[in-house]
Order: sequence, then structure tokens, then C-alpha cells
Amino acid sequence: MSENKEIELPELTIKQKKFLKKLAHPLSPSVQIGKDGLSEGLLESIRTALVHHELIKVKISNNSGLEKKEAAQSIPQKTGSSLVQLIGKTLILYKTNPKRKKEKRIVLPKA
Repeated sequence: MSENKEIELPELTIKQKKFLKKLAHPLSPSVQIGKDGLSEGLLESIRTALVHHELIKVKISNNSGLEKKEAAQSIPQKTGSSLVQLIGKTLILYKTNPKRKKEKRIVLPKA
């Protein structure tokens, strides 16, 4: 899988972002970015977490050497997800999974 692949990111409305922020509030970070930074293994972990949960938090540790704004741009692009919010060094990411059971799927409000 090519690392520089451009992926069309789904655009979320303000209403949808507010809805997702509310759902993400009680969540703990699913993935933590450590000193190895954005490795292919880490990106695969994020993709897997998105497939299973659709909505996740990713924590950037202080020793990662990664700027939060840089991560907020590159991670959604490389994983095909949407950035819902960047709070401090925590990203909230969303990616719909049509293969997930209907009752477990996150249904976004209409724009």
C-alpha cells in the first residue's frame, strides 16, 4: 500500500461534527503515537480501530516528535478518515464502515 496515496476525504457538516464530538466525549484514546511517530504499523492500527469502532481518539505523546497540526492533516489523509476535532494533542477521527452491523453503525444526522 502506497504511503503517499491521495484519498478523497468525506466532508462533515458542522451539525455532524457536533454530533460526533458528543459521541466521542466519553471515549478513551484507542491509539497512542509514541517515539516512532507515524510508522506504517501505526497507520494500520488506526485503520483497524476505525473499521471496528468508526469513531476513535488518537493521542499524540510529547516524545513523538510530531507536530499536532501536521498529524491532524496527514493521519486523516493516509487513513481515509475525517478529522472531527483536534483537542490539545488528541485527534478525534471518524470513518464510516458500511460492513458493520446496522444496529452498531453510527448514523450521522442529515446536513
